This record gives sequence, C-alpha cells and structure tokens, in this order.
Amino acid sequence: MSRKVCITAVEGQTGFLIAELLLTDDKFKKQIDSLTGLTMDPTSAKAKELQQLGAHIVPHKPGREREVVATLKKTGCDTICLIPPAHKDKFDIASELTVAAKKAGVNNVLLISAAGCDYAERDRQPRLREFIDLETLVMGAKGDPNVPLGNSPCVIRAGFYAENLLLYTEQVRNEGILPLPIGENHKFAPIALGDISLVAAFVLTGKGPHGFDDRHRGQMMVLTGPMLCSGTELATAASKALGQNMEFENITPREAKRVLKSQTDLDDSEKEFILDYYSLVREGKTNYISTTAFHDVTGQHPTEPDEFFRNYAGELRPKKRLRSS
Repeated sequence: MSRKVCITAVEGQTGFLIAELLLTDDKFKKQIDSLTGLTMDPTSAKAKELQQLGAHIVPHKPGREREVVATLKKTGCDTICLIPPAHKDKFDIASELTVAAKKAGVNNVLLISAAGCDYAERDRQPRLREFIDLETLVMGAKGDPNVPLGNSPCVIRAGFYAENLLLYTEQVRNEGILPLPIGENHKFAPIALGDISLVAAFVLTGKGPHGFDDRHRGQMMVLTGPMLCSGTELATAASKALGQNMEFENITPREAKRVLKSQTDLDDSEKEFILDYYSLVREGKTNYISTTAFHDVTGQHPTEPDEFFRNYAGELRPKKRLRSS
C-alpha cells in the first residue's frame, strides 16, 4: 500500500520536525514512498535541509485556490499533514489548503490543531479559537460522500509547546527567573514538540483498509505533557535540571507582550497565539492533562518537565551566579 505524504509549512519547526523524523527514523521512512514538503519559503534553511534528506520541496503560493489544487495534484500525495503556518493569514491559508486537498482527491488528512481551542472564547482568545473553525472544515469533509478527503481524517490537538518556554532564555540565564503571565495558582501541562512529532509520524505512516490505521482514523487526539505545572513548579523542574536555583515570576500580560516583542522574531500571529494560551491558563481552563492518546499511539511516556529542561540545559544554564532564594 503506497503512502505518499505531503507536509505543509515545513519552513516552521513543527512541519520540519515531523518531516525530519519520517525521513531519518528507520521505522517510519520504510513506510512511505515519498515525502513532499510544501513551503512558502523554499529558500529557508529548514527546507534546504529536508531536501538534502530526500524530501521533495515544493513552493506553496497561497491566494489562488486553483493553483494550490494543481500544486497538490502535482505532488501525487495521498496523505496530507496540514499544519497552519506561522503567518498573519494562518486561518485563510489553512482553509484554502483544506479545500484544495478535498478537490485534489487526497484521501488521508492529519490536522495539527491546538489543545484548549474548545475552551477559548472568540473575543478573548481569537487565535486559539480559530482552530475550532479549521477542525470544522476538515471534519466536515467526512459528511461529503463525493470526496475522498473525509474518508480517513485525524486531528491532533497539540498542547502548549514546552519549547515556547525557551523564549525566556535571556531571563533564565541572566536573572534566574522564569517570567510567565499565568497567575500564581492555575496550572498547565507543556508538551515537548518532539512528542507531538512522534505521534504525528505514527499516524502518517499507519495503514489500514481505509487509509490511516483504524486505531488512528477518525480520532481526536488531545496531547499535553504528563505533568500539571504551576509557574513555581516549572521553575523547580528547571532548577533540578540545571543545577541552579530558578524562580518563577508572575508578570502582567502587557509585560509578556513586551518581552515577546523584544526577544523573539516570531510572527505576530504566533505571539498572539502564545498570549492567548497564557490567558487560558489564567482562567483555569488548562488544569488537565491528556496523555492517553500518546501512550496508545506510541507505547511510550511523554517527556517530563525536568527531562525537557535537561535536554536544553546548554541553552538555559546561566552564565553568571544567580541570586539565592
């Protein structure tokens, strides 16, 4: 059974890591015939690296649905991993890709959505809530007997990426603080991006009589990290991993916005998404973990917070002595 995979937005970290895993891990790469990386920036370093690993890199020019349909048909893909790009027009671009995949006759679709989107309010967390609309588009194809796209769908609602905590490396290194606008008491369960990529790889390569493996087909997989953490507990995990005292500082949303603006080159839409998620934490809507799907799909245990910080110790370990508590 052939499996020709197309992954969108491979210039971004999520798309890149999923594609890299499929191309380099023996248990996955032998399950696919080809991998196409769709990108709005074919000259990006990530696109070039994937090309060297064996991916077909195809420019994606959003805005004209007919051309996007033609692009997808040209790839010959039977499976698409739809990742909304880090772009101000994220929703429009992802919506266009969903419709184009339907018209191009793609059978299997995996959407990378966002955990918490169902708790988000349109007026308070619009960047989170728009993922509900994308899910509706993808799942709506299930009710159309005239298109193959709805035949084998899967949605991964990815929790807050633990890698977003690395945006505060400057404060961690120089001041020994982890500044987050999440309040003092509510918790969330950040998940390592590598864990999301692993589940996606299993889904994209799993095979059954209708496309995806029947254990994955039609599933709504909510993935969070394995531990609910307050800001103080995250700082404790970081302290344990780095061997240095680390403190949590509850900052205001305004200050968080300023920090993101001054310290990152993220697209504005991604900054807004992160701030929306922090808002959800402050409202107490992230006080849960969801690891069942991860265990069922991979047979493994997701990355614990202290293990995550250990993995990035080289980036986070302070360059000067930290203040004592």
